[in-house]
Amino acid sequence: MANSSTQSGGALTTGHKRVIFASSLGTVFEWYDFYLYGSLAAIIAKQFFSGLNPTSAYIFALLAFAAGFAVRPFGALLFGRFGDMIGRKYTFLVTIVIMGSSTFLVGCLPNYASIGVAAPIILIALRLLQGLALGGEYGGAATYVAEHAPPGKRGLYTSWIQTTATLGLFLSLVVILIFRLSMGAAFDDWGWRIPFLLSSLLLMVSVYIRMQLQESPLFQQMKAEGKSSKAPLTESFARWGNGKIVLLALFGATAGQAVVWYAGQFYALFFLTQTLKIDSTTAYLLIAGSLAIATPFFVFFGWWSDKIGRKPIVMAGCLIAALTFFPIFKALTHYGNPAIEQAQAANPVSVVADPATCSFQFDPIGKTVFLSSCDIAKAKLAKAGVPYDNTVAPAGSVATVKIGPNTVSAFEGATLDPIALKAAQDGFAKQMDDGLKAAGYPAKADPTQINIGMVLLLLTILVIYVTMVYGPIAAWLVELFPTRIRYTSMSLPYHIGNGWFGGFLPTTAFALVALTGNIYSGLWYPVIVASATFVIGCLFLRETKDVDISK
Repeated sequence: MANSSTQSGGALTTGHKRVIFASSLGTVFEWYDFYLYGSLAAIIAKQFFSGLNPTSAYIFALLAFAAGFAVRPFGALLFGRFGDMIGRKYTFLVTIVIMGSSTFLVGCLPNYASIGVAAPIILIALRLLQGLALGGEYGGAATYVAEHAPPGKRGLYTSWIQTTATLGLFLSLVVILIFRLSMGAAFDDWGWRIPFLLSSLLLMVSVYIRMQLQESPLFQQMKAEGKSSKAPLTESFARWGNGKIVLLALFGATAGQAVVWYAGQFYALFFLTQTLKIDSTTAYLLIAGSLAIATPFFVFFGWWSDKIGRKPIVMAGCLIAALTFFPIFKALTHYGNPAIEQAQAANPVSVVADPATCSFQFDPIGKTVFLSSCDIAKAKLAKAGVPYDNTVAPAGSVATVKIGPNTVSAFEGATLDPIALKAAQDGFAKQMDDGLKAAGYPAKADPTQINIGMVLLLLTILVIYVTMVYGPIAAWLVELFPTRIRYTSMSLPYHIGNGWFGGFLPTTAFALVALTGNIYSGLWYPVIVASATFVIGCLFLRETKDVDISK
């Protein structure tokens, strides 16, 4: 059976446009669903983790967000196997139904006040289903489009799928803004459910459009010739020839791509709202503006990768991001909330504590409670976006916080009963808030001091980095693996890279900031991973733009 895409002479036919549109629209919807949770993490923390203190509730909400990423590789294995055995079309049709249904149910779920601990348990279960579905979605969409694309056009065609994560984030931010601005305080109470419930309409449209598609021509040809894999998991990962490429694709491409992507989009939003204390509406508008400006670069870099190759563009994006993340985020502070810099210069903050009592506040399974005086003090400052130094205190002493010339004592929470603990937390929080306010540390960014133009420019640069590493990645992964096991082989490194290396970035960054006191310390994580990917990718991964993917 001839590949119909190759008969078109490389022109973008009506059939090609339909394939790209249907695949991209469904993926936009899936990312819209997924980003709703991340964008509303603060509200979800109050709704479903209200039994915890505010700092712990927010961390748990981020961990529940990360749980969806954690299971993505398992979704890649499950649906990748189905995609290589029964077809691309029906597999990624199933994924969108699971994703959309889970999102709709989040909008219906009673909160902690209504059903107690069952609320966060059900929420996390729905997040796991979303992650599983997304693990199967991307590989199917990328493989399906690439196998329809004519030679020399795969970078361009698949780059349209690469825009979908950004467009999904953009759509989620716009919908949230519309309802937040129109509903006021009611949005935090119950209006946050509406964006989740609206996903049912998008689900019906996406399913209808995907039902009109035909199976991938390369898959049909492979099935007709009896060359399909009967054990795609074994062929992909148990045979060293292909397994080696899977590992190289992970560490030499997708790990760095993931951290650049999440640092440039999701962590940038986290930094604006949680560290710089810019109000959420302004932050969402700034992020949405940067996405609107930079999104066309996904297609540009996909097209350019058809000319010069996938590898040089992705590697350059990793290197440039690693070299410039620190100055860009410091500039975001300078132009977004300069009062932080001024207060730090006038009244530096220091945590004086026994280092043995200070923890690395990262707990991916959500069972550790950080109640030492050092941990309580550092969590409060990290949540407030206040930079601080660390000073060693005598062993066994209770931690104190020096704010300029004044000192606030923390407390040991491990021996207190819940009522006494709550009272101590409230008292400490008030003393800290009063001390920080007197020292000039802003509780919120002053809107009149925000340099909108410069912040928008910096955010746009971060998104352009994202387009460099993400625009060509689908074509590169598709071309690294043979047709019979392509869906399975490309999905796993992509989703380990993006699900684990990228998905845990916000929580890891928060823990690093709480440990060190430096509000930029969280950037070491994406910088180190992107640098490692640059070295491994340059040395060990091959260029693929001219390979024949029909074999």
